[in-house]
Amino acid sequence: MTVPASQLREDFPEFSDTAVYPDSAVNLWLGVAAVSLPESRWGAWWVLGQELFAAHHLVLAAQAMEDVADGATPGEVTGPTNSKAVDKVSVGYDSGAVSLTDGGFWNMSRYGIQFLQFARMVGSGGLQFGGC
Repeated sequence: MTVPASQLREDFPEFSDTAVYPDSAVNLWLGVAAVSLPESRWGAWWVLGQELFAAHHLVLAAQAMEDVADGATPGEVTGPTNSKAVDKVSVGYDSGAVSLTDGGFWNMSRYGIQFLQFARMVGSGGLQFGGC
Protein backbone atom coordinates (compact mmCIF):
# COMPACT_ATOMS: atom_id res chain seq x y z
CA MET A 1 0.00 0.00 0.00
CA THR A 2 1.40 3.35 -1.01
CA VAL A 3 0.43 6.29 1.17
CA PRO A 4 -1.50 8.87 -0.90
CA ALA A 5 0.08 12.29 -1.39
CA SER A 6 -2.96 13.84 0.29
CA GLN A 7 -2.19 11.87 3.48
CA LEU A 8 1.40 13.12 3.58
CA ARG A 9 0.20 16.70 3.01
CA GLU A 10 -2.37 16.31 5.81
CA ASP A 11 0.14 14.85 8.28
CA PHE A 12 2.92 17.26 7.24
CA PRO A 13 1.19 20.50 6.11
CA GLU A 14 4.59 22.08 5.44
CA PHE A 15 4.52 20.10 2.17
CA SER A 16 1.17 21.54 1.01
CA ASP A 17 2.67 23.85 -1.62
CA THR A 18 2.24 21.83 -4.82
CA ALA A 19 4.45 24.25 -6.75
CA VAL A 20 7.41 23.39 -4.51
CA TYR A 21 6.37 19.78 -3.79
CA PRO A 22 4.44 18.56 -6.85
CA ASP A 23 2.26 15.46 -6.60
CA SER A 24 4.54 13.67 -9.04
CA ALA A 25 7.53 14.06 -6.68
CA VAL A 26 5.51 13.22 -3.56
CA ASN A 27 4.08 10.11 -5.23
CA LEU A 28 7.49 9.07 -6.52
CA TRP A 29 9.11 9.08 -3.07
CA LEU A 30 6.08 7.57 -1.34
CA GLY A 31 6.19 4.77 -3.91
CA VAL A 32 9.90 4.17 -3.33
CA ALA A 33 9.26 4.13 0.42
CA ALA A 34 6.40 1.62 0.06
CA VAL A 35 8.63 -0.92 -1.66
CA SER A 36 11.71 -0.17 0.46
CA LEU A 37 10.21 -0.45 3.93
CA PRO A 38 8.76 -3.85 4.85
CA GLU A 39 5.37 -3.44 6.47
CA SER A 40 5.99 -6.56 8.56
CA ARG A 41 8.98 -4.87 10.19
CA TRP A 42 7.52 -1.36 10.56
CA GLY A 43 4.10 -2.48 11.81
CA ALA A 44 2.02 0.42 13.14
CA TRP A 45 4.75 2.89 12.14
CA TRP A 46 4.74 1.88 8.47
CA VAL A 47 2.78 4.91 7.20
CA LEU A 48 4.88 7.27 9.32
CA GLY A 49 8.07 5.65 8.02
CA GLN A 50 6.96 6.11 4.42
CA GLU A 51 6.06 9.74 5.06
CA LEU A 52 9.36 10.55 6.79
CA PHE A 53 11.30 8.76 4.02
CA ALA A 54 9.46 10.79 1.36
CA ALA A 55 9.70 14.07 3.31
CA HIS A 56 13.48 13.70 3.57
CA HIS A 57 13.84 13.21 -0.18
CA LEU A 58 11.41 16.06 -0.92
CA VAL A 59 13.47 18.44 1.21
CA LEU A 60 16.64 17.47 -0.64
CA ALA A 61 14.87 17.94 -3.98
CA ALA A 62 13.62 21.38 -2.93
CA GLN A 63 17.17 22.32 -1.90
CA ALA A 64 18.39 21.25 -5.34
CA MET A 65 15.75 23.46 -6.96
CA GLU A 66 16.91 26.39 -4.82
CA ASP A 67 20.46 25.71 -5.98
CA VAL A 68 19.34 25.90 -9.61
CA ALA A 69 17.51 29.17 -8.94
CA ASP A 70 20.72 30.57 -7.42
CA GLY A 71 22.77 29.45 -10.42
CA ALA A 72 24.50 26.62 -8.56
CA THR A 73 24.79 23.00 -9.58
CA PRO A 74 21.82 20.94 -8.35
CA GLY A 75 22.60 17.96 -6.21
CA GLU A 76 25.95 19.19 -4.98
CA VAL A 77 26.49 17.60 -1.60
CA THR A 78 27.23 19.81 1.37
CA GLY A 79 27.04 19.20 5.09
CA PRO A 80 24.94 21.10 7.61
CA THR A 81 25.76 24.76 8.15
CA ASN A 82 28.13 25.18 11.08
CA SER A 83 29.08 28.81 10.53
CA LYS A 84 28.02 31.71 8.34
CA ALA A 85 29.10 35.33 8.14
CA VAL A 86 27.47 38.26 6.38
CA ASP A 87 29.21 41.59 6.80
CA LYS A 88 29.79 41.93 10.55
CA VAL A 89 27.20 39.36 11.61
CA SER A 90 28.03 35.69 11.99
CA VAL A 91 26.23 32.62 13.23
CA GLY A 92 27.35 29.07 13.96
CA TYR A 93 25.43 25.86 14.61
CA ASP A 94 26.43 22.78 16.55
CA SER A 95 25.24 20.30 13.90
CA GLY A 96 26.69 17.42 15.92
CA ALA A 97 24.14 18.08 18.66
CA VAL A 98 21.23 17.24 16.36
CA SER A 99 22.70 14.62 14.05
CA LEU A 100 22.73 10.88 14.61
CA THR A 101 25.95 8.93 14.85
CA ASP A 102 26.61 7.15 11.56
CA GLY A 103 23.48 8.83 10.13
CA GLY A 104 25.28 10.03 7.00
CA PHE A 105 22.78 10.88 4.27
CA TRP A 106 19.84 10.81 6.68
CA ASN A 107 21.38 13.62 8.76
CA MET A 108 20.80 16.03 5.86
CA SER A 109 17.24 16.86 7.03
CA ARG A 110 15.21 16.72 10.23
CA TYR A 111 12.88 14.25 8.49
CA GLY A 112 15.81 12.00 7.67
CA ILE A 113 16.94 12.08 11.29
CA GLN A 114 13.44 11.18 12.48
CA PHE A 115 13.22 8.45 9.86
CA LEU A 116 16.54 6.96 10.92
CA GLN A 117 15.51 7.00 14.59
CA PHE A 118 12.43 4.94 13.77
CA ALA A 119 14.33 2.72 11.31
CA ARG A 120 16.84 1.87 14.02
CA MET A 121 14.04 0.99 16.42
CA VAL A 122 12.16 -1.24 14.01
CA GLY A 123 15.37 -2.68 12.61
CA SER A 124 16.60 -3.93 15.97
CA GLY A 125 14.08 -6.78 16.08
CA GLY A 126 13.77 -9.13 19.01
CA LEU A 127 16.71 -9.90 21.25
CA GLN A 128 17.41 -13.12 23.13
CA PHE A 129 20.09 -13.56 25.74
CA GLY A 130 21.49 -16.69 27.32
CA GLY A 131 20.52 -20.37 27.07
CA CYS A 132 19.23 -22.51 24.26
